[in-house]
Amino acid sequence: MKVFGLAGWSGSGKTTLLEKLIPVMVARGIRVSTIKQTHHDVDLDQPGKDSYRHRAAGASEVLLTSSSRWVLLHELRGEPEPSLNEHLQRLSPCDLVLVEGFKQEAIPKLEIHRPGNGKPLLYPQNPHIIAIASDVPLAAPLPWLDLNQPDAIADFILHQTGLNS
Repeated sequence: MKVFGLAGWSGSGKTTLLEKLIPVMVARGIRVSTIKQTHHDVDLDQPGKDSYRHRAAGASEVLLTSSSRWVLLHELRGEPEPSLNEHLQRLSPCDLVLVEGFKQEAIPKLEIHRPGNGKPLLYPQNPHIIAIASDVPLAAPLPWLDLNQPDAIADFILHQTGLNS
């Protein structure tokens, strides 16, 4: 599996870009999976549901399955968050894993930047950022990609990962 990251400040458009990139890549025959890291406390389960009650009772893992999908809920119960590599080992085989988050991991990344947000660029402090996608051209020593051109961004990522068709 090839791994490529998207990094940027909150509100820069990482998820919106992923929503545009995934169908472009899938249409080109690329099997894509994603990993999204968040710093918020997330719960995909609902209080009162059986699976929630299993976890509340102390189960370490609950696998919820149906005819359309399945999900494995794993409770850390005070253990440290697993590394990106540990998460990658859990995924089914695919061609490309797009990672949102894990800013400091040593994987090639595209920085998503909107100057209008008033936040500084990440690339000067992050050697793994290899290009910048922005809604306006930037004067930077890295390649610039137009954030509004998902086909061109997909081309760049597939070229960088050796998956260009």
